[in-house]
Amino acid sequence: MSNHSATVRGLYEAFARGDVPNVLGVLAPDVSWTEAEGFPYGGTYSGPQAVLENVFMKLGSEWEGFAAVPQQLVAEGDTVVALGTYSGKYKASGKSMRVPYVHVWKFKGDKVQTFVQHTDTAVVQRALK
Repeated sequence: MSNHSATVRGLYEAFARGDVPNVLGVLAPDVSWTEAEGFPYGGTYSGPQAVLENVFMKLGSEWEGFAAVPQQLVAEGDTVVALGTYSGKYKASGKSMRVPYVHVWKFKGDKVQTFVQHTDTAVVQRALK
C-alpha cells in the first residue's frame, strides 16, 4: 500500500510553492472536488481542468498570500484527513482571514479520487465584503 499521507503532505507543499502542475498530476482524470457551500468557489468540480479553472486560478488571482497549511494528517486505508488553517487577504476587499479547515482526501490507487472541503464559510465570507 502506498503512503497516502506523504502524498497529501507533498500536495500541500507543492501548492505552497505554486507548483500547481504537480498537484493536478496527482488528481484522477475523473476526480470529484468539492468546495464547501458558502465558500467563494463552492460546488463540486469534475476533472483536474475544472479544479484548475474554478478553484486554483481564482485562489491565485483573487487572493494575496493565500495559504492552506496542514497541522495534522490522519489516515486510514485510502482516506487521508487534513486538519489545518487557511489564511490570506482577499484583494477586492483588502480584508484578511484565518480559518480552520478539514480536508478529506480519498484515493483510488495512487490518484486522488475525491476531495471534500469543510470550513467555517462565515469567516471566509467576512473577508469578501
